[in-house]
Amino acid sequence: MLPFVSRARTGARSLPVFTPLALSLSTLVALSSFSPVAYAQSASPASPSTSPPGAPASRLDDVTVTGTRSPMKLSDVAADLTVINRDTIERQGFGNIATLLRNVAGLQMTSNGGPGNSTSLYLRGAETRHTVVLIDGVRVDGQSTGGASWQNLPVSQIERIEVLKGPASALYGSDAIGGVVQIFTRKGQGRPQIDLGLGGGNLGQVRADVGVNGGSSAFDYAGALSMDRGTGFNVYSRTTNASYNPDRDGWRNYSGSLRLGGRVADGQRLEFVGLKSRGDAGYDAGKNADDRGITETLAAQLNLKSTWSDALSTQLSAGQSEENYETKPSAPYLTKTRIRNASLQGFYRFNERHQLNGVLERREDRLVNTALVSGGESTRSQNALGLSYLGNFGALSVQAHGRHDDDSDFGDVDTGNLAAGFKLGGGWRVTASAGSAFRAPTLYQRGSVYGPTTSLPGVQELRPERAHNREAGLAWAQGDLDFAVTTFHNRVTDLIAFGAAGTCPSKTGCYGNVARALLKGTSLKGGAALGPVNLSATVDFLDPTDANTGRVLQRRAKRFGTLRAETSLQAWTLGATLVGSGKRFDDAANTTRLGGYGLLNVDAQYAFAKAWRVQLNVDNVFDRAYQTANYYNQAPRTWFVMLRYSPSL
Repeated sequence: MLPFVSRARTGARSLPVFTPLALSLSTLVALSSFSPVAYAQSASPASPSTSPPGAPASRLDDVTVTGTRSPMKLSDVAADLTVINRDTIERQGFGNIATLLRNVAGLQMTSNGGPGNSTSLYLRGAETRHTVVLIDGVRVDGQSTGGASWQNLPVSQIERIEVLKGPASALYGSDAIGGVVQIFTRKGQGRPQIDLGLGGGNLGQVRADVGVNGGSSAFDYAGALSMDRGTGFNVYSRTTNASYNPDRDGWRNYSGSLRLGGRVADGQRLEFVGLKSRGDAGYDAGKNADDRGITETLAAQLNLKSTWSDALSTQLSAGQSEENYETKPSAPYLTKTRIRNASLQGFYRFNERHQLNGVLERREDRLVNTALVSGGESTRSQNALGLSYLGNFGALSVQAHGRHDDDSDFGDVDTGNLAAGFKLGGGWRVTASAGSAFRAPTLYQRGSVYGPTTSLPGVQELRPERAHNREAGLAWAQGDLDFAVTTFHNRVTDLIAFGAAGTCPSKTGCYGNVARALLKGTSLKGGAALGPVNLSATVDFLDPTDANTGRVLQRRAKRFGTLRAETSLQAWTLGATLVGSGKRFDDAANTTRLGGYGLLNVDAQYAFAKAWRVQLNVDNVFDRAYQTANYYNQAPRTWFVMLRYSPSL
């Protein structure tokens, strides 16, 4: 049984997790043969999914694009890939994207408090900056600390999410040491439809959204606006600190998205996608001020998809994203990141068994930050060429990817990935892969007062962080039963860390390629339909180690898992999720221990009339007190009710 320990908010003494929860979590290993499988055998592109509405997210005929940058059935992807569909988002993602992603195998989320506060993602134990984040193909990244602002990404605008686990720089270039998370906004099709939602709950939460979508083979459209706000709770718990303020730390989030697409000629489709989100959350920086952290995320892109023949198709894209973060009034701070990206992708299908993909790509980064020594602004660019081969030889499938990146700051980087799958019969298949990845230093790390001064003797420029990964998987699927186990070994070198002073203008410390990490582990997941009940479970055994010291990396639990049960009873859809995590350490020295925890979350949806439904969510049912970052409280028991009206016109 996993050591999941928490405590009730009504008592100061640490108590075991509520007994039924502990007993249920102890069955995770036994049920680990029941969860979404994401292993591939064939490499041929797929036709649109035929999954019925409301089908479980584990359906292997879902069409994905993240695993190979081209359309492919989930069952044909030679990688560990999870798809979260719209039905799952509505039932489980009422809070924010962190609430939703915490149920994905191999992925841990931590936050400095409640909604809107700084949130980190650890995919297979890798740092937040080591995960590529794409919104409809547009890369989102912050060039200060690195990584996307997870707390600012709205769930109401999202159609589905694809999570690719494992290094993927051979497909996506810099940043993909841990994997890729791609977010797809909603797309219009069929008769015009309006989607209206209004809800509220405790913590003063109020949410409203409105959307419209529709389309034909010639033109389609989808647009949405949403608002989410709450008075919150007291996030910071360190009463002896001068920053402590016993107020409620509320949040506000406003977002909108637009997607337009149409046929401009035979075989030519032009599409625009855009999303903007603004978050404003309270945090403690002084006793007498309402300090706010304000985050803005923007992503927009124009695509031209062309089908030249049955064998050849291309996609030409140009896009831009922005990540802006500001704090005020006590400690004013402002940082702005802009990324411009242009790419030309080509897909050549020799026959049903063999396909060749290629990409030419250019990326331009710009950072505005007062700590930069170059007048508060820094820029750089990367040019890339990538090639992929997808082949099927009966029971054996092979996928090979290679990429060359040329960075204006530090030169050339070559990465590659080779994956293979083999069908054993009886629903069994094995997979294996090996690959490399890198993360370019952020413009802040290189160009701030903490970046190296190369004019000093023996001081060198920061180098890219490097990773070399190998993994193997075994999967089985038969009817309504499936399971998968993946074991991986990812060695990360030249990690950039904040170290001693002396190599940069700052007297407090400097960045350097001084750290190494070893990320290894085993992930189990599975799903089953037992009568009217759908079950899914995940268990992860992670060993995230600082290779220099042998200590556990900060804020990453070595054991964590989930168990979900879901059923439909006439007009009702009922679900319950158990989330369990082992202990973790808040500091690199492993002296500050954060206890493990177990949570029960329940949800119910009732369709009481045509186009009308009501959704109820209760998170942390037993009101457990726990922390994923030291001194930062997580949300207490939270309930929320949403009324939704979705008529077709």
